[in-house]
Formats: sequence, C-alpha cells, structure tokens
Amino acid sequence: MRKEEPDLPGPGKPVARLIAIMARLRGESGCPWDRNQDLNSLLETMEGEYRELVQAVKSGDRGGIREELGDLFYNIVFMARVAEEQGWFTFKDMAREIGDKLIRRHPYVFELPRQLTLEEATRVWKEIKAREKAGDA
Repeated sequence: MRKEEPDLPGPGKPVARLIAIMARLRGESGCPWDRNQDLNSLLETMEGEYRELVQAVKSGDRGGIREELGDLFYNIVFMARVAEEQGWFTFKDMAREIGDKLIRRHPYVFELPRQLTLEEATRVWKEIKAREKAGDA
C-alpha cells in the first residue's frame, strides 16, 4: 500500500487533498502533460468525461457513475487551478459563488422555509435567475 504524501492533506479532507494534488501536478516539478494543459484543451477532456458519465447513468452503473463524477470533478478542479494561475479566481471563490447563488435562488428553503410544489419552485428559480441576469437582484 502506498504511503500518504506528508505535505498533502490526508484522505479525511478529500477536496483539500485533490486541490493540493492538482497544484503539485501543475507545479514546476509536476507532470509535463498536466502543466501543458489550458482551459481549451481541458474542454475536450471534460466533454469526454461527460459522455462517459451519461453512459454510466443510462446503464445504471453505480460504480461508473461515481468514477465519472470524480473525473468531472477533477476536471473542474483542474480548470479552477488554471484560472487561479492566471489570477482570475480561486477554487474557494468559485465554490463560494455557487453556494451563494444556491441560497439566493432557494429563498423558500433558506430565508422563510416553506414547502413549494415542483412547479412553484421552478417558477421561483426562473424568476430569481431572470432578475439576476437583468441586474435587478
């Protein structure tokens, strides 16, 4: 069994560990292939992984679904790392933004909890999204 790297977060912190692994792969002594990638080249990889996920979901392959979701997540972490290297944003910025968006678009869950029907929830989501896109949020 392989020993855990001492400067990587342990398996009990899987997201932090994956982010640290990605930083090492992109670092000066990292992997030449990983270091050579950019957002455009990673799109091709992500598209392939997405197609594999679709196939796993449609076939009901639970292990395949877990693996392909992991591969897609790796691609997201990879792309976020490339963006961070460009000084655009960090993984934490991205995660914070989507968390904030989910809270904003679900006021019936987070602000004034109440039960909505599927149709009501869809309508509220679309209304809030439209206001945000129009700059009225």
